[in-house]
Formats: sequence, C-alpha cells, structure tokens
Amino acid sequence: MRELVEQFLDHLSVEKNFSGNTIEAYRHDIERFTHYLTRHGCVDMTDVTHRHISSFVQLLDALGLEAKSIARNLSAIRTFHKFLINEDVIESDPAETVALPKLPKKLPPVLAVDEVEKILDQPDTLTFLGIRDRAMIEMLYACGLRISELLSLKMNQLIPEAEIVRIFGKGSKERIVPVGKIALEWAGHYLSKVRPQLLTSGHADDEIFLNVNGKKMSRMGFWKILKKYVYLAGVEKDVTPHTFRHSFATHLLEGGADLRVVQELLGHADISTTQIYTHIDREYLKDVHKTYHPRG
Repeated sequence: MRELVEQFLDHLSVEKNFSGNTIEAYRHDIERFTHYLTRHGCVDMTDVTHRHISSFVQLLDALGLEAKSIARNLSAIRTFHKFLINEDVIESDPAETVALPKLPKKLPPVLAVDEVEKILDQPDTLTFLGIRDRAMIEMLYACGLRISELLSLKMNQLIPEAEIVRIFGKGSKERIVPVGKIALEWAGHYLSKVRPQLLTSGHADDEIFLNVNGKKMSRMGFWKILKKYVYLAGVEKDVTPHTFRHSFATHLLEGGADLRVVQELLGHADISTTQIYTHIDREYLKDVHKTYHPRG
C-alpha cells in the first residue's frame, strides 16, 4: 500500500506537474487514509469498499474537521482511486458513491466595529447630501435593515419619541426595531434640515430618504454612495449594503445578545436562518480566549 502511495505521488509530480505544496497536501491526506485502513484490517487496496471510505469520512467529522477539509480529503481519495484504476490495480472507484459533506453557506464579510466607524465618518456632514448619507448608513447599521427596508421607510414608520422604527419586511410582516440615539440624531438632522430642501426639487410620496431629484432613493443610487465611502475609508473588504446587516447581527451576538432577540430584530421567521451567525460568534470567543487566557 505504501508503494502505491509513492507511485501516486510520483505521478502527480511528473505527469501532472503539481507543485511541491500540493503534493505534500495529497501525501498527508492519503497517508492518513491508508493508516486508517491498516488499523481496520484492510491491507490491500483491492479490498477497500465504500463502507471503509464512509466510515473514514464520519471519523473526520467526529474529530471536528470542517466540511471543507473533509471534502478535500475525499477529493484526494477519489483522485488516488482513479490513478489505481488507470494502473489496473483496481477495477472500480469505491469512493464514487460516497457523498461529499454539505458545505456551509458562505457569508459576506463582516465589518469590524472600527471599520463601520471609519465608513460612517466619511460623509461630509457640512453639506446637505453628506448629512443624508450619514443618516442612511447610520439607520442601516443601527437597525440591521435590508436595503429594500431602508429605502422604502416612510415618515410614519419612524417614531423618534419611542426610539423605534416599524419595519415591513418580507411578506409585509411587521416588526418593531429599536433605533440607537446616534442614528436618531442623524435622522433628525436630515429630516429637519435636508429633506425639506430635497422635496423642492421634485415630488416624493412619503419615503424618508430621497435623491437629489426629490424622489425615492434607488438601490443603485445608494450602492454607489456606499461604495464611495467604503473606498474613502480604506476598507478593502467587499462591502455591500447587506454587509451592514450581517455586521449588525454579529456585533449583537459578540456583545452577548440572545439568539432569539437577534432573530426578532432581523425579522427571520425561522431561527435556523439566524443560526448562520453563531459560527462567527464562536470564532470571536476563540479569539478572546486565545488573546486573554494564560494558556491560550
């Protein structure tokens, strides 16, 4: 079995021209697999069945390997078996019927608190449009809104004296979200000083945030505004309006908020949707432990 592994690695080097690092990664994965086989009484590659491979995959999962790492191991095993078929060592690939682990959904990048603050500091609030832009981004982050929810906000949905905003999300489902004092302050500046000036330029219904023509701000219009401030802030992450919603949820969890509360604030009907944020919270806890624990 060891000789077959060496032949396989030579094949990757000479015929496939793989890099040294890639070959070492294959060596690591295949040797771990063959060691598992020998420990379980399988000393010949012709005796390997899909059950051996399935059990190995289950072991990797039990050991805590991420789905991405398990998928890489299974891919290496399949490549090894294809090589053995081409060399007439085995007749079929027992790994062919083994399912890949389900990879988690990839989340957009999350902004650190200081990155959010840098972006918020970019609008020139000595100008009318700068005040509007600051108010929009403050509301987006303070309330964890979807971009559609922010741009469709109407005057009667913001209730400053109660420090809340009424949001009509997907399926017109209503939820009440608290608004922080800073976001309320900027919204107040905008509503008292800027919106009346924008209204003179055109006709709007009851939307809070307007463009320079006095009409409802469009998605593309807001996206261009945000993109400018992200660039000026020197934030190199791929930031979209939805990034602020993810950051809102993550920062709440990092601060100790209950998952059910975050679910309510985001307007998720199913808590399983909100649970995608818990892995971020765990990573934060790991970082804190590593930084502050004497044996971290």
